[in-house]
Amino acid sequence: MKYLKIIFLFICVTGFSQTKVGTVNVDYIVSKMPELETVKKQVEEYGTKLDADLQKKVQEYQAKVEAYKAGEATFTDAQKQEKQQEILTAENDIAKFRQNGNQLIGINRDEKMRPLYTKIGEALDKVVKAEGYTQILTTGNNSLAYFDDSYDVTILVLKELGITVTEE
Repeated sequence: MKYLKIIFLFICVTGFSQTKVGTVNVDYIVSKMPELETVKKQVEEYGTKLDADLQKKVQEYQAKVEAYKAGEATFTDAQKQEKQQEILTAENDIAKFRQNGNQLIGINRDEKMRPLYTKIGEALDKVVKAEGYTQILTTGNNSLAYFDDSYDVTILVLKELGITVTEE
């Protein structure tokens, strides 16, 4: 009788702890969001601004080099060292700016994309609760070896976001 109670308890516990696993392709959802075009444009504008700033630094550097060449014969040794140091500092500034440019663009892109991912997360949360899922796996970048399309909630999340998609 004791074993029968244990078996009954085990069956009840496993019966109530069923999991429902689904998948979602966040990259696909992002690609269908109308806000993505605005983000792309803003990041592109930021990159253009950085390019303009770089060009300004390069022009300032070239002006310093030209001024040094033009006045080199009349400079004292102390003035030559000072001008050479200014040129070297300008070169280093340009090198650092180029090196950090891609990082700055990446940071800007991540900052602009964050609200989109937040919006997707909120919609996903609603879908998961409404459909009774206990776990959701992402399918982007071929991270899963196999998944059944019937458990993919990507379209449901798009609907929750108010985005209509034609079947592809």
